Amino acid sequence: MPKLFKINIPLLFLVFFCLFTQAQDKGAVTFEMKLSKNKLGINERLRVDFAMNKDGDDFTPPDFSGFRVLMGPSQSISSSWINGVRSYSKTYSYTLAPTARGKFSIKQASIVIGGKVYKSLAKTVEVTAAVDKPNGEKSADAIAEDNLHLVAEVSKTNPYLNEAVSVVYKLYVSPQISVSNYRPLDNPKYNNFWSQDIQVSRLNAQNGTYKGKAYRYVVLKRVVLYPQKSGKLEIEPLSLEITVDVPTNKRDFFGGRVYSQTNKTVSAGKRTINVKALPEKGKPADFSGAVGDFDFKVTTSKTQLNASESLQAKVEVSGKGNLKLFQLPKPNLPSSLEVYEPEFNEGIRTNLAGMQGKVSDSYTIVPAYKGKYPIPSISFSYFNPKTNKYVTKNSEEILINVIKGPSSSSATNPTNSNNKQVVSSNNNAFHFIKTKTNLHAIKSNYFFGSTPFYLWLLLPLLLIPTYILLRKKREAITNDVVGNKVRKANKLAKKYLSKAKATLGTKDAFYVALEKALHNYLKAKLKIETSEFSKDKIQVLLSEKKVDSVTIDEFISLLKNCEAARYSPFSNVQMQQDYDKASEVISLMDKQL
Repeated sequence: MPKLFKINIPLLFLVFFCLFTQAQDKGAVTFEMKLSKNKLGINERLRVDFAMNKDGDDFTPPDFSGFRVLMGPSQSISSSWINGVRSYSKTYSYTLAPTARGKFSIKQASIVIGGKVYKSLAKTVEVTAAVDKPNGEKSADAIAEDNLHLVAEVSKTNPYLNEAVSVVYKLYVSPQISVSNYRPLDNPKYNNFWSQDIQVSRLNAQNGTYKGKAYRYVVLKRVVLYPQKSGKLEIEPLSLEITVDVPTNKRDFFGGRVYSQTNKTVSAGKRTINVKALPEKGKPADFSGAVGDFDFKVTTSKTQLNASESLQAKVEVSGKGNLKLFQLPKPNLPSSLEVYEPEFNEGIRTNLAGMQGKVSDSYTIVPAYKGKYPIPSISFSYFNPKTNKYVTKNSEEILINVIKGPSSSSATNPTNSNNKQVVSSNNNAFHFIKTKTNLHAIKSNYFFGSTPFYLWLLLPLLLIPTYILLRKKREAITNDVVGNKVRKANKLAKKYLSKAKATLGTKDAFYVALEKALHNYLKAKLKIETSEFSKDKIQVLLSEKKVDSVTIDEFISLLKNCEAARYSPFSNVQMQQDYDKASEVISLMDKQL
């Protein structure tokens, strides 16, 4: 018996030592880096996992020099209990794409666990030339990046000043993936361009090619630009966030393909336009900035009439070009004809080729005397970018024959005859001073007991309830936050509209004031903040308020004129027309809102 006891003591110590060592190993913290491969082709993807057996904080990844991060960090946690023992694992994963060939070191990552900092060991990865069949499945983000492209197609990269340039934004999608949704992140502002969007009514998918491969594409946005400055101008990029469904190699219970969804940001990239200045050689003296191909004519509604009757003289330019960005020439009419301010009319449609249609000034003319009055020929000059030459067109001389009416020779010195004033003599204009008067004694009026006395006595009793009513009304107005905003906006609209009227003739100040007046008016009526304004939203909101389409179009047209005025010359006539139109539109909208 003693011999058996001696034999088991060492064995017992050995068992306890093994159990103690195992318990220490289970309690130890591990933090390590795991690579999906140590050698890969430049067209392959590398998966890097940072795994730990206890939860930690302040994870700091390496800089991944020589690689581009496609996905990550994605986090996964595994926790289980087996035979009363808890097993825990936490992993940070990255999917990387190599950017060059060579040997690269993925440096240490660090994490804080239990108040201590743990670091992984650095590992070396060799990147070789591209392999024919990349081993390892691409991530959904990598597949989306290779099969999704946003392109801005510019019609001309070297246009003349004020020559039309169209930009079409196309989204190319490979048949391997599908797009379920998109939203714009940043819309270009087109600085130094006069711009007009061409509405895309429906997103129709079409077949096409991108870099020699078959793709489907949709046109997302179309815009026509007219450069207002020569030199190198940049078109800002359009950025979109797109939800992409990418097929995987997995199958569901019924054998159908399992799709992975990812969000991808794509951008059309900046485009530079080199705008050529219009040549100085051969530029006509009356050139006002018209660029395109135009016809020009001057017509009258009649050439024979009586004095005091009216006729219409129309100066019209038609064709294709920057019809909204130049001034029409003015006719040189005889001083003996009474001429009213012209009425401006336009009929313009805009497509990818630019503006097409006509613009005109219509003058009302009233002759006062009998005779023949010539309307001399006037000229209109424009630059044709197709021929690179200036063109001048002249109208025909028109003779106005006034048949009946007073002759100008018979009315000699009409100004003096009209200003004469007849003074009639009156023998009773001066009288002798009267020596006998009818004077009456002044009566004394006593205040006490009089009507004013009792009114002043009752006045405090009347003022008390009046004061109470006014105070309640003032408190109600103070508490009416929405009403106060509306009244303030109305007041601002009136203020800026009056300021616009005061600045007529000064283009920049006038259109800034007019635009503020229109915005503050809408802010008052629709109860929305100014930051929410866009022409599309204004159109939708006014339509919901049952405002007729004609009034909406006129309101939007005014806003567009305010924008166009920043880059284009506007005449005093057009400013007056815009001011009158603003007053009329606000009056019409007041009746409908």
